[in-house]
Amino acid sequence: MEIHHQHTSINASPASHKHEVGEAAPAVYFIGIGGIGMSALARYFHAQGYQVSGYDKVSTPLTQHLEQTGMAIHYEENIELIPKQVSMVVYTPAIPAQHAELVYYKQHDYKVLKRSDVLQWITEHAFNVCIAGTHGKTTVTTLTAHILRHSGYGCNAFLGGIASNYGTNFWSHSNNVVVVEADEYDRSFLKLKPDVAVITYMDADHLDIYGTEKELQKAFVEFAGKIKPKGLLISKKGLNQQHSFLVDHQQTYSFNDTAANVYAADIKVENGTYRYDVHYHEETITDVVLPIGGLHNIENSVAAIAVAKHLGISNEAIKAAIADFKGVKRRFEYIIKSTEQVLIDDYAHHPEELKALITGIRSLYPNEKLTLAFQPHLYSRTKDLAADFATSLSMADAVVLLPIYPARELPIEGVTSTMLIENMTIEEKQVLEKSAFLDWVAQEKPSLLVMAGAGDIDTLIPTVKEILLTNNH
Repeated sequence: MEIHHQHTSINASPASHKHEVGEAAPAVYFIGIGGIGMSALARYFHAQGYQVSGYDKVSTPLTQHLEQTGMAIHYEENIELIPKQVSMVVYTPAIPAQHAELVYYKQHDYKVLKRSDVLQWITEHAFNVCIAGTHGKTTVTTLTAHILRHSGYGCNAFLGGIASNYGTNFWSHSNNVVVVEADEYDRSFLKLKPDVAVITYMDADHLDIYGTEKELQKAFVEFAGKIKPKGLLISKKGLNQQHSFLVDHQQTYSFNDTAANVYAADIKVENGTYRYDVHYHEETITDVVLPIGGLHNIENSVAAIAVAKHLGISNEAIKAAIADFKGVKRRFEYIIKSTEQVLIDDYAHHPEELKALITGIRSLYPNEKLTLAFQPHLYSRTKDLAADFATSLSMADAVVLLPIYPARELPIEGVTSTMLIENMTIEEKQVLEKSAFLDWVAQEKPSLLVMAGAGDIDTLIPTVKEILLTNNH
């Protein structure tokens, strides 16, 4: 089925009606501009010619990159520093309601919108490919957008991670197609209207928002219900509540379940890459080569292939794009890859993601001792999923836990990294503060070290890399 939408670039935006010919470019202010979804929106408005500025708590490589492109960012919650001439203020739900800058703008009758409202507005008149799920969505979104870009089909991309091929989480194109990561946090994805939707997983997460796994799954069923008439749902085979998806056109995909409409087969590991066939309905796409690690990424590629085939992209163009895919920053990202030393950085912060990460590493390094350094993310998630975390972490040979990264939360009594250690079944396990962890790395020199978590564990990566490379030469 060929679906081409070569019309105009996406230009419907919540602030566009403010811009009169001859006026200075309108300004948009972002509270929490360093967030991955927020920064993609900031890049969108910047590309459309708006003056973009923002606040975030800390300076990061991402915010520094935004500053280099001309966006003014400050790192102090201070209404003296905020611009007063702005046509719109965008904030993320991760920002506390009592944040001084947010309160100021609301009290002074500015147009203040949630990130999800702005994304809804931008995508309103586009052909939308919306990729949702509790795991895998960032890689599926990035690979789908990459295939569309690499093949020349073209799309506008709003990603939940930095695409290693392009060093960004946003790009635009004249083809009025949007590939967007559909975020279930705060029910944001319910504001989107997909032409094609993907649902990867619906495991318990964000229970601070949903309360129960069942409520979370109900939200995914509701998301499926947002698909436009004649639209397509592509969902992972075997999802709980799959029978509840009331969508006329559906396909299922899987890693290797032959009952799915799209699945991988004849998988081989060759020099740290995967080679396999993909069965798409009655057709076989032979010799797909995926150069990034992790068996779960084969499944992610199957979902992206299903989207690309539906859009009429040729097998050869799909294969060429996948062979050129460099992955997503912090998703099974090799920091060091040599015969003596491997250091992998990953964003895994849920028990199922840790399980997939460790399984993927075992497939590539079956005989190596696997040492995992993990920083739990959020007290609520650690508390809600403690037993599952202990089970997944016990799949490694040795584990070092950092203290819990609180993000937007206050501590919960009795919820600590030590609580996870006590339930783990392996011998080699400990909790270390960051500085003690760095000393430990210098002393132990683990040959296969995986660092995982969604907090700030990645800020230690350059130092760990330096320690390991220095010690090995």
